[in-house]
Amino acid sequence: MDIKQIQELVKLINKTNIGEITIEEEGIKITVKQKKDPVQHIIAGGQSGQIYSNPPQQPVAPQIPPPAATVTTPPAEAPKSDNYITIKSPMIGTFYRQSGPGKPIFVNVGDEVTQGKVVCIIEAMKLFNEIESEVKGKIVKVLVEDSSPVEYDQPLFLVDPS
Repeated sequence: MDIKQIQELVKLINKTNIGEITIEEEGIKITVKQKKDPVQHIIAGGQSGQIYSNPPQQPVAPQIPPPAATVTTPPAEAPKSDNYITIKSPMIGTFYRQSGPGKPIFVNVGDEVTQGKVVCIIEAMKLFNEIESEVKGKIVKVLVEDSSPVEYDQPLFLVDPS
């Protein structure tokens, strides 16, 4: 199973109410879980290709988060994002701004990018995927901390196309 198939699987799960799916192929086992409430168990039957859907056996009590303290701070100098383009993560993984420790950072705020320029790396399943800019412009803001996990379609950078 390649990255494109995994991405399609994630898109499929995001569009449906399937809570979790596990696929085992050629000794590789992949489990994708959705953070939403409904959980549906899918069991594929052998070579017949039949799919069975089972509701959970025990009702799950909703978890109520503890009350959070609200702190109001004046907004920082946030760039006006009315005409900015967002570079988003094409996959789930770990975001890296440089190719390795001690290596130069791919892009900083204020750097010019062109189509095809590598802006970061996302590690997924021990594979390091170079993420290229699809737009030409200037990096206005880096939205993710280095070495932090990212979700599919999560905004990574704001780019001013002018």
